[in-house]
Amino acid sequence: MDALAIEENVGERIQFIVVKVGSENYGINIKYVDNIVRMQSITRVPSAQRYFRGIINLRGEVVPVMSLRRRMELDDDEFTKDSRIIILKVEESGVIGVVVDAVREVVTLGENQIEDISSDAKSDPLNFLYGIGKNGEELVSLLDVMRVIEDKDNA
Repeated sequence: MDALAIEENVGERIQFIVVKVGSENYGINIKYVDNIVRMQSITRVPSAQRYFRGIINLRGEVVPVMSLRRRMELDDDEFTKDSRIIILKVEESGVIGVVVDAVREVVTLGENQIEDISSDAKSDPLNFLYGIGKNGEELVSLLDVMRVIEDKDNA
């Protein structure tokens, strides 16, 4: 009975794919994740924003690919055997790929395990987070997918 009471207190449960970008762990809401693919050849697109790596052909569909590292103005990508492209499906924007250093795990967080970030941080054009998730002793920065893929010329 105690376990059931604890379950009820966490609120709505949300699953996140935890990815590594640089030295940080970021959570991407699983509702946006369409696919995870191994790193492959990316065709450059002239005159694109710096954070766009180019396009890939995914089973006959052309998918634009962006670098999360470049988008967040971190060091440039270093592709390894762990690098992946996460294919995000967002209704208004269609499909877009984001390059991450590694995919770690899937975690389920209850609403009470997610802290909002301050409104000052939200107004920062380079802040793509909407909250911090507490997964046991580990903190996971939760990405605001819509803000990451927004085509504002901030980069």
